[in-house]
Amino acid sequence: MANIMETQQQQDSATSVSPPGVLSLEGAETRNLPKLQPAKAPNSQWQRISSQIVDLLDQLPNYVGSFFAKNQQAILTIVLILSAFVTVKVAISVLDAVNGVPLLAPIFELIGIFYAMWFVFRYLLKAETRQELSHKVSAFKQQLLG
Repeated sequence: MANIMETQQQQDSATSVSPPGVLSLEGAETRNLPKLQPAKAPNSQWQRISSQIVDLLDQLPNYVGSFFAKNQQAILTIVLILSAFVTVKVAISVLDAVNGVPLLAPIFELIGIFYAMWFVFRYLLKAETRQELSHKVSAFKQQLLG
């Protein structure tokens, strides 16, 4: 009689259908046991985040390329302004360093005075030389502006 009850219970447990996603133990008395939900993978959130990061890093060159293509003029303008600022700062620091050398500053002043005097005598005293200077300046402007 005991064998009949055991086989009947096994048939009942085999024929009883658990709801989907619920696991049960086989070969044991499961009617009185609570049904457990299957364990979710603890790394699923980390896997999702890491896949999003990988996708972002995969698309990063495309994003940067499209950003540069859309804003090329603005980026170029900003780079030129920053480079002009750096150039002016470097020139000022070089001039400060030159002014720190004891005899170099007065020598450069004398060179500047002599060059200014040569320029006045060469180009500004006579009318022909002033016209020559005017032609040189206009030719330079034409060459510079196109």
